[in-house]
Amino acid sequence: MQSFMDQDYLLNNETARSLFHEHAAKLPICDFHCHIDASVLAANRNFRDLTEAWLGGDHYKWRAMRLAGVPERCITGDADPEEKFKAWAQILPDLIGNPLYPWTHLELQRYFGIAEPLTPASAPAIWKSVNEQLARPECTPVQLLKRMKVRILCTTDDPVSTLQDHARLAGQTGDLKVIPASRPDRFLRLLNPAYPQVIAELEAVSPDSAPIRSLDSLADALRQRADVFHRHGCRLSDHALDTMPQMPVSRTDANRLFQKRLAGQELLPDEAAQVQFAILTDLAAIYEDLGWTMQLHIGALRNTSRRYFDRLGPDTGFDAIADMPVARPLVQLLNACQEQNALPRTLLYSLNANDNMTLSTIGSTFARDGEPAWVTQGPAWWFHDQKDGMQLHLQQYSQTGVLANFVGMSTDSRSLLSYTRHEYFRRIFCNQLGLWVENGEYPRDMAALASLVERVCWKNAAGLFA
Repeated sequence: MQSFMDQDYLLNNETARSLFHEHAAKLPICDFHCHIDASVLAANRNFRDLTEAWLGGDHYKWRAMRLAGVPERCITGDADPEEKFKAWAQILPDLIGNPLYPWTHLELQRYFGIAEPLTPASAPAIWKSVNEQLARPECTPVQLLKRMKVRILCTTDDPVSTLQDHARLAGQTGDLKVIPASRPDRFLRLLNPAYPQVIAELEAVSPDSAPIRSLDSLADALRQRADVFHRHGCRLSDHALDTMPQMPVSRTDANRLFQKRLAGQELLPDEAAQVQFAILTDLAAIYEDLGWTMQLHIGALRNTSRRYFDRLGPDTGFDAIADMPVARPLVQLLNACQEQNALPRTLLYSLNANDNMTLSTIGSTFARDGEPAWVTQGPAWWFHDQKDGMQLHLQQYSQTGVLANFVGMSTDSRSLLSYTRHEYFRRIFCNQLGLWVENGEYPRDMAALASLVERVCWKNAAGLFA
């Protein structure tokens, strides 16, 4: 029997062990998509305790705690930090098979040197030990990231952001680069009752553009903000497409609907989707001109419980997987960009694993001459960034594409302690390569395999910033 999460955890053959220990484990991390707040890094203040570092804002854990019957006061409520931690420790032994179980223990091992499983019995000693470590100077947020060999970290930022925290961080973090990524979702959500006010916010921070009265003037303002982000090192955008945009009859029609919305009139969902399509194609042209990569996250069904949304707000653990049609509207969007010679490098994600092959095969049809993986899938996302989801994702990506071009892993996380997920991915990736070798499906060419590991686990992602 293999020991609990030892050095060969998830590495089930000799090829995998060699690839991981000799190559993957030594590589730095490029996290090109996360939700860490740059202000936390700029302040660089030690966490008060493990609950703040571990449970604050982590809706993965919150979801599991609710499912296990933990009262809300011990999740997002007014329970004291130790009580919340003990509630987490109480349910953790029940989470066999859930990725939160290995993630929790990888974090305890790598950040704090604790190999003992977290249980209700071990919780008091672990609470004391970790809190003592978190108070040390070498456990500030920036130092914790450096401990994991994070070299590039992209936050997710609204285009109206002043980026003052990024300005404070510039040149202050040594070999760690903290870079903004643009997330202009608010400007595409035309059904938001406050949409005219959202546009007014953009207009206020875009003094060199004309007043926003049309799609063209909106694009000018967004371009001005993109230029600001670019000067701060931004090279990626991100879009959450909870519903797919709908191709308008004409730009004139889309512009008319946009002006209608600016005037305070409501749009029907299909009308809003047509304007969204037009804005996305304008943004894609900006990204192509700047040399950015566009990320499209598709298929989340958000805030399913109206009661809890009203009580706790978004991003609190009440999202699910949607089952919308994606193929035809995605092709229409990519074609519209390509016809304008404005299709940037694009990473596609779907929260529905049924879309994996669809996204992979669609992406391969929008190749750019001489460029690898111009439109391709990003990592297994959200509910799928666990062992089975990653294995399926890697297998299907390789079956329909070129595995050497895969961009690797991103945490998509709000937690500074989540960077062991890169190790988790690397172990799974090396094990998959080893399985192909052990099964006689690929030769044991360690030089070729090592190159593959280096590209997928570091170089391809870092290359997005070249």
